[in-house]
Amino acid sequence: MSNNDLAIVILAAGKGTRLKSSLAKVLHRAGGRTLVEQIVCSSKMLKARETVVVVGHQAEQVAAVVEPLAALTVLQQPQNGTGHAMQIARRALGRAKFAFVLPGDAPLVRTDTLKALIAAHHNGNAAATVLSAVLADPSGYGRVVRKSETAVSAIVEESQLTDEQREINEINSAIYCFTLEKLWPALAQVKPNNKHRELYLTDAIAVLNAKGETVLAQVAADSREVLGCNTRADLAEVDRIFRDRKRNALMDDGVTIQLPETVLIDPDVTAGEDTIIEPGVQLLGKTKIGARCTIRTGSVLSDAILGDDVTVEPHCVVTESRLDDRVIIGPFARLRPENHLKAGSRIGNFVELKKSTIGEGTKAMHLSYLGDAKIGTKSNIGAGTITCNYDGFQKHPTSIGNKVFIGSDSALVAPVRIGDGAYIAAGSTITENVPSDGLGIARGRQVNKPGWAAKKRRELAATEKPKSASSKRKPRRRAKKRK
Repeated sequence: MSNNDLAIVILAAGKGTRLKSSLAKVLHRAGGRTLVEQIVCSSKMLKARETVVVVGHQAEQVAAVVEPLAALTVLQQPQNGTGHAMQIARRALGRAKFAFVLPGDAPLVRTDTLKALIAAHHNGNAAATVLSAVLADPSGYGRVVRKSETAVSAIVEESQLTDEQREINEINSAIYCFTLEKLWPALAQVKPNNKHRELYLTDAIAVLNAKGETVLAQVAADSREVLGCNTRADLAEVDRIFRDRKRNALMDDGVTIQLPETVLIDPDVTAGEDTIIEPGVQLLGKTKIGARCTIRTGSVLSDAILGDDVTVEPHCVVTESRLDDRVIIGPFARLRPENHLKAGSRIGNFVELKKSTIGEGTKAMHLSYLGDAKIGTKSNIGAGTITCNYDGFQKHPTSIGNKVFIGSDSALVAPVRIGDGAYIAAGSTITENVPSDGLGIARGRQVNKPGWAAKKRRELAATEKPKSASSKRKPRRRAKKRK
């Protein structure tokens, strides 16, 4: 089977009322992506000629998610069942000879499983092949009724099962591979003979059987791959499985993860060999971590890029920032977007950065805010330093050169430039540029008054009047009047 003969149809039109949400079911998230994204990403590896997503409820929002992934969308309005959805998708499939049909709420299916389903369909010369699974508790699912070891006689919805069929543990995943030239005539014969008055793909399979066409079922090696997301509990379970897969993949690649069940890692995250991830860490978005890094407890990295040998101390937050080799940050550092920390720089506890460049070997170790700042190499930023970058109307830059010393509790009122090798005296409020190798000092002159404190205490003591003896007597009680 040529990839050019294959199309993929993802059914994503439903609302998902059992989730009790204003958000369409397929837009809920599991494993770091929306459900429909997960399905599109899994199926992209098949390199089909077309991926078509059938949308309905919140169609624009769903389209905004899948169209950047090179998927087409077609609108099913109203939603009259899975068979009707395939009819809606027909024109978009072009000259495809075969089609995968996948529900948008069952995202755990692996690419390898889909490839095996295609192979079974092709080798069996089938009109339809169903991906099935064997469950200990099949309640809630339609059952696959077989007429031989490989062939299917019917797929029966749970509401229509006989007592004997309820004992069947093989369930329908609603994932199918169809030969389209045989599917379209069968769909044309399907009637909405059910309480919802809808057209079902399972009824098309019954028509194919009645015509003597081959209908096969391929059992998934891992039954968890067919899990749907009908409830919040289902979502949580699917998310857990995705997270397990990602952690295991990183550990297979040489990453140490301590207490893996406490670590949250999104699907596009990468990490190099011998990196250590401690408990309670979150690695989100497209975060990329180099080799031999250490990410300590409680840190959250979102779309961050880390070089090699980087240390993130406990409880740091890093967002859309780049940390070059040998950088150390934290504990309790916050890096807001668009920071670049160059090799060997250090950012300490309770330091906040925003849109700043920190030069090689530069240190800001304590309780500082550096926003819209560009700092050169081997400078030292003292505790409590603030770049005052906002004047109430717009942001302004601060430029600090190489080998600069900024004394503690200094305020640099932007726009301002500090030249190479300059010193800023502690406690200064700098409003003008400081030349290279100069000293900037801006604070009131200290005045010492010897004996002032002792004199003040004597004055206070003299103003305190001692209490008289009479004032210490207890008040007499008044005698009660006789009635």
